[in-house]
Amino acid sequence: MRVDGRAMRTLWATPGRDALEVIDQRLLPHRLQVERLADVAAVRDAIRDMVVRGAPLIGASAAYGIALQANADTGDAALREAGAMLKAARPTAVNLAWAVERMLARLRPLPPGQRRDAAWAEAEAIAEEDVAVNAAIGRHGLALLQEMAARKGGAPVNVLTHCNAGWLATVDWGTATAPIYQAHAAGLPLHVWVDETRPRNQGASLTAWELGHEGVPHTVIADNAGGHLMQHGRVDLVIVGCDRVSARGDVCNKIGTYLKALAAHDNGVPFHVAMPCSTLDPSLSDGLAEIPIEERSAREVTHIAGRAASGEVIEVQVVAAGSAAANPAFDVTPARLVSGLITEHGVVAAEEGALRRLGARA
Repeated sequence: MRVDGRAMRTLWATPGRDALEVIDQRLLPHRLQVERLADVAAVRDAIRDMVVRGAPLIGASAAYGIALQANADTGDAALREAGAMLKAARPTAVNLAWAVERMLARLRPLPPGQRRDAAWAEAEAIAEEDVAVNAAIGRHGLALLQEMAARKGGAPVNVLTHCNAGWLATVDWGTATAPIYQAHAAGLPLHVWVDETRPRNQGASLTAWELGHEGVPHTVIADNAGGHLMQHGRVDLVIVGCDRVSARGDVCNKIGTYLKALAAHDNGVPFHVAMPCSTLDPSLSDGLAEIPIEERSAREVTHIAGRAASGEVIEVQVVAAGSAAANPAFDVTPARLVSGLITEHGVVAAEEGALRRLGARA
């Protein structure tokens, strides 16, 4: 991704490998600020408080968190405790636990004296693999957009997104946005409908910010407008990301995704999910029953942040005083509503047999 003319990633190790630097996503789109995370507790807090967010990115961040722990103590107990701390930060996205377990599996067989360098090398490998995986998802998703453009005779392809499954949710490229960025770079005419994605507004605040920096034509819409646009033929396909996918293809993603899938199904609009294989959880059969849904603070619903006319970023209350609020952060879309899963190995059906074969390949 290019920001103000320079290439950036969402996280990077300091030259001396004594800290992890990340973009504080809570401040976007109003201010671009880099935070320095010097130990595993700081990484845990950054994940929990959504300084960093998005399934692939919190996985990569957790990997660097284990590397930071290895700077301080490479003993088995210390690494195990650091892993448990990180995994508890957010329960829904499987990439977090996946990255922690991969790091620990790499370090356990090694003598303590070799673990620090190995930890940093493995964390960097996870980050680089994320970039390559998302680039591959972009290539496979590009083919879908090209097919749609051909059917439309060269008219712009209208894509609906939900939440932020973009560069900011990964190390680079994004998952759902990777096909969009590659299509834009290839000169394919397209336009993106950006769901605002309440309550944290990751679409309006993050996806729109990204697309603007890349010069991709887009329009921010209220979450409830998507079905209306589909009814009137103004959406050609939906592409969303995911935080966990069950063995049979049920997709857990940001709250509101299920409603978009229902509207797409009712209007014959293809509904695709960009899924790195690290997001597949073959241990779960029934996503609706078995995926833990994170319940976040009610304050995210009752209050909203924005920039005032003075330029100051402020928070205001938007509900009546005394009203209770609930804030489930994710929902589960049944596999039957998913047109296809765009993975680094190609587009596959959201069904158990295809995912079992994909798991064996990955």
